[in-house]
Amino acid sequence: MKVFLTGATGFVGHHVARALADEGADLRMLVRRTSNLKNLEGIPGETEVGDLARPESFAAALAGCDAVMHVAADYRLWIRDPDSMYRVNVDGTRDLLRLAREARVPRFVYTSSVATMHFRTDGIVINEDTPVSLSDMVGHYKRSKFIAEQQAIAAAQDGQQVIILNPSTPIGPFDTKPTPTGRIFVDFLNHRFPAYMDTGLNLVDVTEVARAHVAALTRGTPGRRYILGGENLTLKQILDKMSAITGIPSPTVKIPFAVALTYSFFEEWITGHLRGHEPRATLEEVRMGRKKMYASSARAQQELGFRIVPVYPAMRAAIDWFRANGYAPSEPAQVLP
Repeated sequence: MKVFLTGATGFVGHHVARALADEGADLRMLVRRTSNLKNLEGIPGETEVGDLARPESFAAALAGCDAVMHVAADYRLWIRDPDSMYRVNVDGTRDLLRLAREARVPRFVYTSSVATMHFRTDGIVINEDTPVSLSDMVGHYKRSKFIAEQQAIAAAQDGQQVIILNPSTPIGPFDTKPTPTGRIFVDFLNHRFPAYMDTGLNLVDVTEVARAHVAALTRGTPGRRYILGGENLTLKQILDKMSAITGIPSPTVKIPFAVALTYSFFEEWITGHLRGHEPRATLEEVRMGRKKMYASSARAQQELGFRIVPVYPAMRAAIDWFRANGYAPSEPAQVLP
């Protein structure tokens, strides 16, 4: 099977590319001229230089492909120019869907995000059928992914064979950027996590997310959304697990929402707008933190054979990788009894 893949130089995309290659797929991977190709090392396949913001730059590369797997996205919780995020996440998805139709590519797997779901402040576990609207989306990343997902759903309703995957919060090695979740780990490893908010995440092993992408090519139902999640954990539980792995003390101070919101406002304004650097905390992160992002992956389990596995090994692998690659001091991990 010849697969046109976007996002292979990124975190989730790297693991998807490796999983596809392990299954014998013939990969054609879209990369930008400025892309760091380190995450492609050891993955067989060809690269196609192009840009999602300029669809004409790679349109011809879809010819002869059996599937498109669209993993690429602009995943940032703070950005000086939000329009650039919409150009990639929304316009890029719309154009790629159109190009796949024009090239008569039979199958299209779109990597959305669990961020497009409607989470609650009381921690109730949600699923793909929980009602949601654009007004529920906090920040440009969530809004752009929601709009892009709606385009994928509309394409499926018009007859295109589109399957939508919604990973929760993947963790594991090769998070080179790193992602906002990876930054939690990096900050913790560098002793820059003095306090925490009362929030919750669904943490998932990125390798299981990648395996589900492969399964979706043959087992996914067009038009269906599939949450790919793992363990529902409070932020404090995640920090405690990292502490057990590393021996670094877990923070004991819980920050009230109002204090976190005030801090993020000044951090975003001073560091982001005045100094031009990415702030350590953003208003979007804090507002998202009011809701516990707990989700069920029952549909993916039933229809894709998705596995929910303990997240500890993925956390350990992420920590080891961040240390080995210079994101944090190389300290020996603690061995649990």
